[in-house]
Amino acid sequence: MSSIRVLSCVLALIAANGCVDSTEDSASSRSALPVAEVSASVLATGASISGANGMHFGPDGLLYVASVIGSELVVLDPDTGEVKRRISDGVNSPDDIAFSSDGSFYWTSILTGEVAGIRPDGSFVIAARLTPGTNPITFSPHDRLFVSQCFFDDKLYEVDPTGIASPRLISDQLGPGCGLNGMDWGPDGRLYGPRWFRGEVVSFDVDNLDMRTEATGFRVPAAVKFDSKGRLHVLDTAEGTVLRIDGKERTIVATLSPGLDNFAFDAKDRLFVSSFVDGFVARVEEDGTNTMLAPGGIAHPGGLTLRDGEQGLEIVIADLQSVRGFDASSGEPTFVHRNVFGTGEMGSATNISADSAGDGKNLILTTWLDGTVKVWDPVERKVLEAHADLAAPISALRYDGRIVVAEHGNNRVIALATDESEETEVLASGIPAPTGLAIRNGDLFVTDRERGELLRVASAGSALDPAEVIASNLTSPEGVAATANGFVVVEGDSGRVVAIGMDGKVDTLSTIAAGLPAASTAQPPSMVFNGVAVDRNGVVYATGETNRVLYRIDPR
Repeated sequence: MSSIRVLSCVLALIAANGCVDSTEDSASSRSALPVAEVSASVLATGASISGANGMHFGPDGLLYVASVIGSELVVLDPDTGEVKRRISDGVNSPDDIAFSSDGSFYWTSILTGEVAGIRPDGSFVIAARLTPGTNPITFSPHDRLFVSQCFFDDKLYEVDPTGIASPRLISDQLGPGCGLNGMDWGPDGRLYGPRWFRGEVVSFDVDNLDMRTEATGFRVPAAVKFDSKGRLHVLDTAEGTVLRIDGKERTIVATLSPGLDNFAFDAKDRLFVSSFVDGFVARVEEDGTNTMLAPGGIAHPGGLTLRDGEQGLEIVIADLQSVRGFDASSGEPTFVHRNVFGTGEMGSATNISADSAGDGKNLILTTWLDGTVKVWDPVERKVLEAHADLAAPISALRYDGRIVVAEHGNNRVIALATDESEETEVLASGIPAPTGLAIRNGDLFVTDRERGELLRVASAGSALDPAEVIASNLTSPEGVAATANGFVVVEGDSGRVVAIGMDGKVDTLSTIAAGLPAASTAQPPSMVFNGVAVDRNGVVYATGETNRVLYRIDPR
């Protein structure tokens, strides 16, 4: 076995891609996995909210926070941060929330396009069914309801809160990519909102449809609000700041971190800010310091991989709008790279693998949100290679020198072209839900989440026709990692972590928190990927999507 092959195998195994050579008996004994179920320990904890998005104070004085990925509304005590309740029944991917004068509250479901609400008597109402991307929402002083779209569409509407009348289109000229984001009503009776990709704030007379530019020169304005004195404030998510606008003067009133989502003022004009990247909710004090009411951290843990870090083995997690590193021994954070959705070079990341090419330090990032696969240099913080316009890519890794992708939108596994003279090669097709990828002994494997199967789809770089079923009767298999004896797979819907032998035998290793279903059929069924990795000593690491933790499962 050549030194190059040894290095390649070590890097692939660390990346949970499972390169195992049959001549390495010592490696096999080190990687042997238990078959008896053991308890998973929590190596690292994350945010208390699965991404904090829009928020609004209710008539009860509590702060209501929308969480898209958590599919819930989290109600916080603004003084203590205590979670008073979590509203999830009937709530699907809420991005923003607003209250009417009678105490009714409504939210937008960005992944489904619904505008829904709960009346004071507890009854549920669907005000509108729009297209995905329905994002900011606000009531006028006269209880007229307005919503706009951002990221998946770009229109601005007035919506009937009762759901009887059809939505009234105000503008379809705000794109591309985004209409308005977090909106508010100005003291002049106009509707104000930021244009995410235009770096400006505009206002509308919603009756005569007149639009006026109010302020420009922002990097990425995400939300606007007025305080009780009628002063305009703008949140710049790329800068991680909230600014007060007084004519031509701009004063920074809060400095946090990039990836902020929205903000709100309470009855005392205290400022509260949310983060979609880190999942925190902070109260900004008078001296400019920040009190974390809901601490941040891992907010949307998806795929994970292992690599050699500067201080030893490092776990790297794809956290939707960030990439986060952790020390494999202590669980202490080692780094975080944040992304501002739609504008950051790194892009989103729902899955990740260590790139076996070169020195193995680079990362392959996959996201169905952007439809991209990128090779990311975490040291230089730049993209080295990018592949766009993929149809819901779920997983990607380097196999036989090429990047291979589980492409859910086309129900296939493909090998991407290495240069313009080549074409994409289809390694397997007709797979209902290709999800996790792994390499073992030069063979390529994929999980099919819908059929509950683990498949071998290629050997020595060449496609197998037909693909070979290694294991079946699994429940929504997602993440897969190769071991000396076979594989470890995480089942998204059940939370089971199972060991699978090459003979197809399945044994339960442990059970962790189950994942959430996709918000709709417009998203891949895994949505937030449930990932798994195995180190050289047989220690299993897995992400807990719903409780935002990193698990460690030790062999016996």
